[in-house]
Amino acid sequence: MPPATKRTHVVIPEELVRAIDEMVGGRQRSAFLKQAAERELLRLRQLKALDAAAGAWKDQDHPELREGAAAWVRKLRQENERRLRKAAAR
Repeated sequence: MPPATKRTHVVIPEELVRAIDEMVGGRQRSAFLKQAAERELLRLRQLKALDAAAGAWKDQDHPELREGAAAWVRKLRQENERRLRKAAAR
């Protein structure tokens, strides 16, 4: 069963309507606007989640990252390479 839909009246500048129609065609305008609205809602929800999580990360809880995430990842990769070479030598 498809999700329920609701017709609504949205006021946007004519120039924007023309630009949308040039890109997707007038018969696809609603689908385009629906997708654009869904993407924007996702983006806003992500920003809200980031704001809510601000301050949750404590540097003292992650001393392995003291020299930066790139250095930590490099160290992990080097450790993996050493383990692989050791296992291959057996």
